[in-house]
Amino acid sequence: MDKSLLCDGSAAVLSQPLEVDSAKTLYWKMLADPPSALIVQRARCFLGVQLARATCLPCDMPLEPARILPWMESRVRQTANAYAEYQAQRARGQPRRYFLCRAHALYFLRGVAPTKLVDGAWLYGLLAHWREHRFQGLVRTYLEELGEGVPEQNHVLIYRNLLARQGCDDIESLDDECYIQGTTQLALGYLARERLPEVIGYNLGYEQLPLHLLICARELAELGIDPHYFRLHVTIDNVSCGHAMQAVKALQENLPLADRRDEFLARVAGGYRLNDTGLGTLDVIERFDLEHELLCMLERKRLKAQNMHSDSSALQGCPLNLWLSTPGQMKRLLTALEQRGWIRRNEAPAARRFWQVVNGQSAAMFGVFSPYEKQLIHDWIAGRWLATPEAACRPWRRKRHRASPAFGGTDEFDRDERALKAQLDAIDPDGGMQRLISLMSPAYHYRPAGLLATRLFTAQTR
Repeated sequence: MDKSLLCDGSAAVLSQPLEVDSAKTLYWKMLADPPSALIVQRARCFLGVQLARATCLPCDMPLEPARILPWMESRVRQTANAYAEYQAQRARGQPRRYFLCRAHALYFLRGVAPTKLVDGAWLYGLLAHWREHRFQGLVRTYLEELGEGVPEQNHVLIYRNLLARQGCDDIESLDDECYIQGTTQLALGYLARERLPEVIGYNLGYEQLPLHLLICARELAELGIDPHYFRLHVTIDNVSCGHAMQAVKALQENLPLADRRDEFLARVAGGYRLNDTGLGTLDVIERFDLEHELLCMLERKRLKAQNMHSDSSALQGCPLNLWLSTPGQMKRLLTALEQRGWIRRNEAPAARRFWQVVNGQSAAMFGVFSPYEKQLIHDWIAGRWLATPEAACRPWRRKRHRASPAFGGTDEFDRDERALKAQLDAIDPDGGMQRLISLMSPAYHYRPAGLLATRLFTAQTR
């Protein structure tokens, strides 16, 4: 076995006492094209810290290779049984388990976005080894995460489109914890040569079928939100012939000789534990507080809305500009709007003045709030009204989502395709494959050139 694909890398961490970036800062730096050697070194430090923290986390993965597939199959059966019980509970009239309202679901989509927007990134570093049989299953998994270059099947592009449709694609204000998983995936992807066991272990954990995936898919659909991204992972990650099975095969095909096997499996377990660092799906769901999220959003808006209103705009005798010039006044402002009758909690928002100036193309504040921000306002006002039969007939329940149009088919994209093929023709085959791999990075693969590169790479490796 190539020792460069098995070395620990801890010595590099210790010999370079660099300042460890926050997960959020490092995340965006690693999505540069390509990240600099210094950024990769900082990713090495970050990953070392995450692995150290993960050592105290429980690990249910068996360390005997022969037991891993039966263990995974058992977990799938447990998930299926738990989901059957969930569906039975819903059939008996129980409410949604995860999402209290539509704003809650959008908060979740936004909170997990840093992870979903680098889907598959932990495998990126293995593309350079596409000729080696032992990596072919993992390379195939990465290509399928990229939809093999088909826009409608590229997981990151699917999620980006979902966020854009729901107006919750502004994720820069998310806190650092939301970025830990995504940054971990990026670090593994760029450090695969020295962290192969951890990559294999992380992949084993990530490609399993969790109960929350099934429940999210159902509850998002109930709230009028396209669940395609989540349903896609229910099917493609299956343990019969999908990514879960490929994960098991990758472990088996990369096991070293017996005298090094225990060390290798211990590191695989360390990579597996990395799945539980940072905020997971349930953590994000449980953190939701509708009023807190609304007030935080209004506070961010306040900073941009100061001195934008006429002097005649006043509440309780105080000019609106003055309300907005003072931090921490948003809760009092909402109370003042209630007292004025512009808001009435636990009733249909559309009947009151505040919603009318916020929502609609002719509204006085048209364009001020994103769809997600308006949903926060709407659901906070609506409160208990959301549980009424009247609310159950909301128009968004009848929406049908269509796939986003594919790239290509225009002269502009045709020119891009011809230009990239001309570049490839001008260099040797190995250089051409390296060029394709560079365009299939987590920062680029969902863009037109990256999608084309993925199609060409897929065709070459079949």
